[in-house]
Amino acid sequence: MIVLGIETSCDETAAAVVGDSALTPRILSDLLRSQLDEHAPYGGVVPEIAARAHLDHLEPLVRCALAAANIAPTQLDGVAAAAGPGLIGGLIVGTMMAKGIAWAAGTPFIAVNHLEAHALSVRLSTPINFPYLVLLVSGGHCQLLVCLGVGRFRRLGTTLDDAAGEAFDKTAKLIDLDYPGGPAIERAASGGDARRFALPRPLLGRPGCDFSFSGLKTAVRRIAIEIAPLDRQDQSDLAAAVEAAICDALCDRTANAIAWFLRNCPQGRSLVAAGGVAANARLRRQLADLAGSAGLDFVAPPRALCTDNAAMVAWAGIERLRLGLVDDLSAPLRPRWPLDLAASSRRDAGVRP
Repeated sequence: MIVLGIETSCDETAAAVVGDSALTPRILSDLLRSQLDEHAPYGGVVPEIAARAHLDHLEPLVRCALAAANIAPTQLDGVAAAAGPGLIGGLIVGTMMAKGIAWAAGTPFIAVNHLEAHALSVRLSTPINFPYLVLLVSGGHCQLLVCLGVGRFRRLGTTLDDAAGEAFDKTAKLIDLDYPGGPAIERAASGGDARRFALPRPLLGRPGCDFSFSGLKTAVRRIAIEIAPLDRQDQSDLAAAVEAAICDALCDRTANAIAWFLRNCPQGRSLVAAGGVAANARLRRQLADLAGSAGLDFVAPPRALCTDNAAMVAWAGIERLRLGLVDDLSAPLRPRWPLDLAASSRRDAGVRP
């Protein structure tokens, strides 16, 4: 089984070909064209710029991905594209190209939920059985979910305001670090003292599995104004404090989710971290300790598969194709597409229908 995956939901233009021979995943090609240079001057993603960049770069990227895999379109068993959640302009570019290739090649089209692609990406790199608990953390999403199977999720918690990745980006901007903020703060924090500045851990110790990061941003802004102008050591110390606060908050809420998971899914054995923020080394260490103390395995995809990529979309396509879950060419785009349709609405992207 061989599937072409296309990812254009935000600011990464990506195409990949993934095979599944004897149920063993194999990435045949995985190409990505970053838009960091286009968006860096604005300190965040500009939707119109992102859509135009996808238009410029997706077709040659797909051609190169197929050539690198030595696969012709007619040899594909399916074409998968992220059809949501995400920025509507980018979703249009990627999904319409995927539908066109599927139509021309006479092969199935699979509309993939970008969040599900993240949640399933761990199975591309590691043999892991359902159910498992997922901390899905990225620039636009921050959720705790039980993955019961392909297309089957129960949401335990979500952000009440900002996502963790957004908190990294915005606090990095406040202390004059580069964009994207997550990697910039992690680099700066390596030389910093997290104890110098006392930052809040929103909702720490409270029941439930929801997140909140808006108060953290406010605290960082106040400190940055008080000690301005910031020298390099100020930046490092504040970055270390931000990283510690976000990781502590994520792990505190995850601990509550683990308690629920152990009570209600006794057959589950794994805690998974996915999404761009899951590449953070400190978070991985803390989550590994947390999982180990609860008797769970901690599993995370390789860092290259944590950030947005097309290999995870192709893999989610394979997972769905195995079960006969294909879509016709009228499948809609869904800028907001919750994984758990029964969950109550929240403000964060991907939750409200």
